[in-house]
This record gives sequence, structure tokens and C-alpha cells, in this order.
Amino acid sequence: MSEAELKLFLHRREAVADGVALLDLRAPGGGTLPPWEPGAHVDLVLGGGLVRQYSLCGDPADRDRYLVAVLREPAGRGGSAYVHDRMAPGQAVPVRGPRNHFPLVPAERYLFLAGGIGITPLVPMLAAVTERGAPWRLVYGGRTRRSMAFLPELVDRYGDRVVVCPQDETGLLDLEAELGVPRPGTAVYCCGPEPLLAAAERVCAAAGWPPDALRVERFAPRPDAGAPRTAFDVELAATGRTLRVPADRSILDVLGEAGVAVMSSCEEGTCGTCETAVLAGEPDHRDSVLSERERASGRTLMICVSRARGDRLVLDL
Repeated sequence: MSEAELKLFLHRREAVADGVALLDLRAPGGGTLPPWEPGAHVDLVLGGGLVRQYSLCGDPADRDRYLVAVLREPAGRGGSAYVHDRMAPGQAVPVRGPRNHFPLVPAERYLFLAGGIGITPLVPMLAAVTERGAPWRLVYGGRTRRSMAFLPELVDRYGDRVVVCPQDETGLLDLEAELGVPRPGTAVYCCGPEPLLAAAERVCAAAGWPPDALRVERFAPRPDAGAPRTAFDVELAATGRTLRVPADRSILDVLGEAGVAVMSSCEEGTCGTCETAVLAGEPDHRDSVLSERERASGRTLMICVSRARGDRLVLDL
């Protein structure tokens, strides 16, 4: 079962960096949109059945529009090409969400690490922590200055709290310098391409940062999502019904074939729509949403990609 959709339209499209388009989405005839908080994202339902997740990068207090920024990805799966080449003002754009699996948590201070288009969820976070009066620092990397969305505005607004690191000028972000020594009371937020996220996780683990000090957001399947798969049983607690999940099928697939309606969207472990409570059994997490602490708790899993470590799971369905 798909999540309910908002019927929005593209009011305006604007280039905000080389290869980056800002979309201004509004309700037909005006109207107030559902609330959201920094870190939230929406799904855009594009042509040909494409569904893609994009972080909201506007002002949460502005309930008249949703702003998302889309990077053209020549090696992508068609979503960004559709946005850049085919979307035009006035076009209807079904939207699902907002959802937030990258929330801004209270902390004494913040370190933000952005790589390229990964700046988008951090933009409203910077405004929020500034309003709170919390100290923070942003280290922002990209291929070139011209490719870095919102760069002039961020520098003008926040000054030297923004450390600008274009790769053609300074090389890759020096994560050892930023993360090599744990800083008590610091929440670290990192968003960008997979190599950046994996490197940040690796450096934080090696340096001994506290669990969940580092928070990352992925919009692509985790590298471990393709690990070996085995068959297992799923028991539905509401009815006691047991279904067999073969090695080559997902829990979501099997539930759908059995007529069990569950909300879903991306079907690759990135959006969080199909998160389901686990009552018994040990999940084999393969999503890109849950934190390490949430994974360790075993309380929920994303049934579109995650599996069982044992022979059986009991789900709150």
C-alpha cells in the first residue's frame, strides 16, 4: 500500500549551482502544507513511476511551499534527469511525506560535514541551531565553488563558521582533523556521497566517539544491502499467521502477495515508510535509515530490505 500523496505543483525552478536545480513546490490555489522540522525529506513522484527522496531545504516556518534541491546525476537512474530536463513550472508533482529520520537533536555544540548536494538537509539545521544560540561549525566540500549549492548565501549569513573546501582547491575533506579526537557534547551531522559517509563512520569508530554522536543520512542503499540472504519465517502478531520469506524475496513482497497492506515507498531501505515494529527475533538490518543505536535495539526494521538473522521474526502486523 502506498503512502498518501499531496497534490502539489512546481511553482518555480531555479539554478542554485552548476547542475543543481531548486524546486519550489506549492499547493494549487495556495494553502498550508503539512509541518516539518530540519532534517525532514519528501518523496517526489516523477514521470514513469520514478519515486525519489529529497531533503527539504527551506524554512520550516514557511508553510506555503516546500523547497528541494536536485543535483543532476549523469550516472543516476533517471530521476534527476527528469527533474532537470522535463519538469516545468505549473506541472503537477505528487509528493509523499514529509518524514524525518535525520532529526536535529539537542546538543551542547554541533559539527556539520557536507559533501556536495549533502548540504541540503543541513541548511535548515544551521538556522535552527543559530536561533538556539548553540555553537556550531560547518565544513562544506564540493568539486568546485560553482558546484556548491547555497554557498554564497551561507558565507554571507554565517561568516567564518562556514569552512569552504572545494576539492579543486583544497582536496578531500580532512576527516582525521575534524573527527580524529572525540569532543564531548558535540553532535556531528554528515550528509553527502557514500564515500564521505563511510569515511566519517570509520574515523569516528576508530577515534572512539560515543554511540550516535555521528548522524548520517543516505538516499542510496547501504553497501551491506546486498549481503547474502537466507529464507526465514515471519509471524504476524495480529492474526498469528506465519509466512515464509524465500531468500530471493523481501518481507514486503511476501506480505503484498498475501494481501497484507503495508505502507511503502522507495522499496530500497532509504525512505523509512515501511518501518515495522519487531516483537520477537533478531533483525538483519540492511536499511539506510536507522542509527546504530536503533539497529542494536532491534525494535523495528524496514521490511523492504531487512531480513532475519535467525529462522523467525514476529512483527507487529
